Amino acid sequence: MDNLLGATLRRQSWAVGLLALLLFIAGNWDQSIIGFDSRFVLFAQEMLRYGPGFFPTTYGQPYADYLSTSTLLTWLLSLPLGRVTSLSAWLPTAIASALIVALVYRLTAPYSRRWALLSVALLLLSSTFISETRSVSLDQMLAAVTLAVFYLGYAHDHFASPRRLPWLLLLLLLGFAIRGPIGLVIPTGVLCSYYLLNRQWRRLFSFGLLALALLVACVGLLLLLAKVSGGEAFMQDVIRMQFLGRMDGREGSSSVLYYFTSSLGNYALAYPLALLALLAVLFNGRRTTDSGWQLLVGCTAAGLIVMLGLSIPEAKKARYVLPMMPMVAIIAAYPFHTANGRLFKGLRGLMLGLWALTPGLLIGALLVARHRFGAQLEHFNSVLGLLMGLQILVAGILLKWRWRPVAPAFCAVLAVWSVYILVVEPLERRLYDTRTFSRAAHALIRQQPAPLVLHGLGKDAKAIKFMVNVECDRVPLFTQTPADLAALPVPAWLVMDKADFMRLDEPRWHGLTPVLTGQFDKNTYVLLHLERVAD
Repeated sequence: MDNLLGATLRRQSWAVGLLALLLFIAGNWDQSIIGFDSRFVLFAQEMLRYGPGFFPTTYGQPYADYLSTSTLLTWLLSLPLGRVTSLSAWLPTAIASALIVALVYRLTAPYSRRWALLSVALLLLSSTFISETRSVSLDQMLAAVTLAVFYLGYAHDHFASPRRLPWLLLLLLLGFAIRGPIGLVIPTGVLCSYYLLNRQWRRLFSFGLLALALLVACVGLLLLLAKVSGGEAFMQDVIRMQFLGRMDGREGSSSVLYYFTSSLGNYALAYPLALLALLAVLFNGRRTTDSGWQLLVGCTAAGLIVMLGLSIPEAKKARYVLPMMPMVAIIAAYPFHTANGRLFKGLRGLMLGLWALTPGLLIGALLVARHRFGAQLEHFNSVLGLLMGLQILVAGILLKWRWRPVAPAFCAVLAVWSVYILVVEPLERRLYDTRTFSRAAHALIRQQPAPLVLHGLGKDAKAIKFMVNVECDRVPLFTQTPADLAALPVPAWLVMDKADFMRLDEPRWHGLTPVLTGQFDKNTYVLLHLERVAD
């Protein structure tokens, strides 16, 4: 690639990535923490209290499912503030997502800037990519590592970039540090699929053997660190949670075809459109003049190896296959790079129509949601006005320039992200709020200090959603059954689901009035003060 052109494309890719980063962190400063994020924020809070270690901790004890790499990033970002906020928690994921955007543009722009921009647009319109970007997502960080590995391998062959084996090995180490063994296996599989496809046997075997040796060394180091951090029992927990639990279905089980079918919704619009684009390629055949053919085939192989490889373990979750998302977006936008065939023309018309209608469809969705959620919807009128303005703008663009798709695509991006940030996120935080009840309960507990008992919350489940909001080093007591409550110390503070409280039939509970009642994670919870009975 010409040096001047290469420098121009590098600047453009970083500019696109920076603009994406600004979008990803928009409106995020100190939002309440809900859902799966609670675990990672609690990790960072405890690291601020006790200092960094090899594994994150909950209740002062090491947690076996992850290394502390992502927690260290959040800890570093939180140090200047002295506390963990949603911004410091989400920023590492947002940076990873921005890097993905920059690399997608960098891969496709040498062939066509329109292909590059529309690949980015389809990436930004994919539902799981949106939700994971606005959260703490180790899988999104792994997706950035995987795409970077693929880019380095591809750029060496097609962009006259030097081979950077040390960088590849460093990225594999980073993948392992972020996501454990799977974080090294996935990017290795992606690059090996590229070498296999191009019959680069020497590179395939040399890189594969190096990656295997690195995996063995990393696993050995992981187990050694686990033993040093928590002894033999903790090391067995690491083996169970990071290896055996995912393979044998102890963490849940799904069918072999789960990723191939569920991605139709979880990764819409890009995934179903990519399938249609590949069908169109099969019917039209290869065009010898197509400069982007090798990238298309490489992305197809890489995405397929991710989905096939992750279909082997029994435990499956939609976010696990995020590393295939950039490849899928590139494939889905391919019809705008090639002009051959009626099928490609039909796909271009379909995508342009979807983008053009997106603001209007979202207006309809908001009107339906208003009937269901009413006053719980924030910024409803302002977002409605923005969507109407975007719909008028798209109509004007189509009337003036007809088939130019980039502007309608990014109008759709702006519409979707505006609704997600201004409507969906606030609604989720209202429905699944845990901050209000937890902080009110903590304020009452501080007035009359006594042991805290969490009944039926689950040490690794709702209890974490309570503790992440109180930001103290108090270690609560945990109970699960009504029989456990009989042995509670008094005085004590007891948090439990109101429905469980109403089902208690022992006489000691009948005259007890909750000190606090409130919504906690979409359920009604109560705070009880157990006092010593006078003799």
